[in-house]
Amino acid sequence: MALTFHALAIKPLVRGLKNLSAVLTKGEAHAVAASIDPQEYLDGRLAPDMYPLPQQIYRCTDAAKFLVSRITGLPALSLPDTEKTFPELQARVAKVIEYLEAVDEKAFEGLEDKEIVIHTGAPPGSDFKYESRFPAKDYVLYFGHPNFWFHVVTAYDILRHKGADVGKMDFLNGAGLVIPKAVPKE
Repeated sequence: MALTFHALAIKPLVRGLKNLSAVLTKGEAHAVAASIDPQEYLDGRLAPDMYPLPQQIYRCTDAAKFLVSRITGLPALSLPDTEKTFPELQARVAKVIEYLEAVDEKAFEGLEDKEIVIHTGAPPGSDFKYESRFPAKDYVLYFGHPNFWFHVVTAYDILRHKGADVGKMDFLNGAGLVIPKAVPKE
């Protein structure tokens, strides 16, 4: 079976969100087990000018839903950016997973070269904005996915920095989607 544009665009996002959900579960469990107010983890950020944990979840889920709508023209899932607790953030992640899994593969067919235009902020006080244009395949590979992964890894790093017992394999396979098989040493 050939690799489809849909598989390239969507499947990594779904896996990333499922692993992120597992990391959030471990983060919340660690706070509870260590008698730490979970709000301390939710307020965590890596640097003063970076978003705290909830906004990292908002941004990675936004990156995923907007990837679909920008390429296919389907309406983006409406999410209010009001989730403040671990259960609310988990519900948001679950909604986006459900949304991504419901997108028909045919919605991506033939759209690899569709022009995607992204507007991003400009420096404060400037009288211009930034605009980037990509063929859809380049948007996925060089903007959509990197933006998604930036916020997923930052959420992971916040929890790790706060002391949650999460490691590299939680990031890569926290949801247990890859089942390793024991093999004899050579």
